[in-house]
Amino acid sequence: MSTVSLATAKAHLNVTDTTDDTLIQGKIDAAEAHIEKLLGFTLASGFEGSENVPDDVREAILQLTGHFYENREASLVGIAAEEIPFGVWQLIAAHREYVF
Repeated sequence: MSTVSLATAKAHLNVTDTTDDTLIQGKIDAAEAHIEKLLGFTLASGFEGSENVPDDVREAILQLTGHFYENREASLVGIAAEEIPFGVWQLIAAHREYVF
């Protein structure tokens, strides 16, 4: 079960039709898997259930879902890009499990 619902992701993406529902769900799943790798634990186990995932981690999932949805290829040509302050890394940093 996803931490972020399809309806929430579609609202975040401003998508109102159902054409891309399967695609968007795949992007949610990929974003959640990536966040879990960055955190060092699964969302459900680390926060004692997906309903307890903090809002900042949910926002990171939404930002990453949006990025994956809007940028479906591995490269961009002719576009300068830089990381946004308060992006994914900043949102999850306080929750990361560091192993030394």
